[in-house]
Amino acid sequence: MARSDVMSSYWRGFRDGMPFFLVIAPFATLFGVLATESGLSVFETVAFSVAVIAGSAQFAALQLMNENAPLLVVIVSALIVNLRMAMYSAALVPYLGPLPLWKRVIAAYFIVDVTYAASAIDYEKHPDENVSQKFAYFMGVMTPVCPLWYVFAALGAFLGASIPSENGLDFALPIAFIAMVAPALRTKAHQGAAMTSCLLALGLIWVPFNLGLIFASLGGMAVGAEMERRGLL
Repeated sequence: MARSDVMSSYWRGFRDGMPFFLVIAPFATLFGVLATESGLSVFETVAFSVAVIAGSAQFAALQLMNENAPLLVVIVSALIVNLRMAMYSAALVPYLGPLPLWKRVIAAYFIVDVTYAASAIDYEKHPDENVSQKFAYFMGVMTPVCPLWYVFAALGAFLGASIPSENGLDFALPIAFIAMVAPALRTKAHQGAAMTSCLLALGLIWVPFNLGLIFASLGGMAVGAEMERRGLL
């Protein structure tokens, strides 16, 4: 196999990933600003982004930290939000499973919504490409997405650190989270899951340690899965 074939796949992935810069830049910057407004240092904000590299889970964790939720609740809630990554990983196994372990570890770390979605579509369009080309495409999509998440999170953290605490942006975090979730409510199953989780979260607000949020998340997922099983899309 010619190296040019692998590089061709890489650059095709890079081109497909580039438009997401328009989403990554403001989203990561906002996270950085809000993280420092919530009391995290610049280093902690960047370390958070590198360790988790999942926007929705990071915003959810930040919201719970603002509410002084116990650490275990924060971690479990972030894991629940990120359960979809396990499904993404399973879906990519037929394509990237034959890779050496070290490459699979790299791919697993960089599986996010963008890299999964772009790769899944491309792999169906190019079924004849070998596993090296598929991995190259995946890494090509990742290149303009994941490193920029770190960079703009750091930029936002520096900006946030310069904003006086009395001019806090507390209101922006829930608004940002709503803006992030709302466009995903495309089907009845999504809407049913969201409505169920909201009602349960309100009804279980009395549960200590903010555990009601976890129960609400599980209830919402159960309702959404059942609606999908019944074909209510």
